[in-house]
Amino acid sequence: MTSFKKSILGLSLASVVAMPMIGCGSTTSGGAVGADRKQLLLVSSDEVLALSAQAYQETLSDARAAGKLDNNPAQVARLQRIAKHLIAHTSVYRNDTNAWQWEVHTINDKSLNAYVMAGGKIVFYTGIIDRLNLSDAEIAAIMGHEMAHALREHAREKMSRSVATQSVLGIAASALGLSNGQTQLVGLAGELGLNLPHSRTQESEADKIGLELMARAGYNPAAAVTLWQKMQAADSGGGVPQFLSTHPNSGNRINNLQALMPTVTPLYQAAQKH
Repeated sequence: MTSFKKSILGLSLASVVAMPMIGCGSTTSGGAVGADRKQLLLVSSDEVLALSAQAYQETLSDARAAGKLDNNPAQVARLQRIAKHLIAHTSVYRNDTNAWQWEVHTINDKSLNAYVMAGGKIVFYTGIIDRLNLSDAEIAAIMGHEMAHALREHAREKMSRSVATQSVLGIAASALGLSNGQTQLVGLAGELGLNLPHSRTQESEADKIGLELMARAGYNPAAAVTLWQKMQAADSGGGVPQFLSTHPNSGNRINNLQALMPTVTPLYQAAQKH
């Protein structure tokens, strides 16, 4: 590719980051941890909620058909109790969460996985609870982190960035007359240079918000550190290089969480007095 084409391509990729401010905003207040980064929001909340609701119902339907949905009532009740405590403090970040149709379900599967979809749809795979022998506070750390993704509408943000990236790359490919192979390389460059780092930003942001939520709910924030130590020990694959991962590596994540303890510990101490 000529230097001229490379320059034009670089400008095209850079323009994804410098989208018009009309598509930027923040879905939440900053809270004590200051999570009020400006977000690219080209896709509407309603669109994301509709897609999430459909995916959620399909997930529950599949799990129910396989006999894997909510098999342990005591475990579901435990998660519901922890969720109730955390949900009570989500208004710190946004004032519409009382209207969300929060739900909590478990899927009987050994995967170390859990998530909260748009609008407050919570799913925990039993493997993450059982295999890591999680305490209530460690569950709160996971749940708070996943709630943070929903509060910040990270799925909406990712979709918006994907729309922006594909639009710009399509323009660049057409203008530069790139072959299919070259276009794929450009797409990979966009993924590595734009979308993956942004996903790491979202993960770190969710760590911060989740830590504050669990502290305000009366769960010891230090449990977030023990959680990731357990996750680190369970990772038998040697880990993925951070620059190719959508998650911070466990060591960096633990260091970042520990650095936030002076901010969130007073919130936990205040919750203990009530």
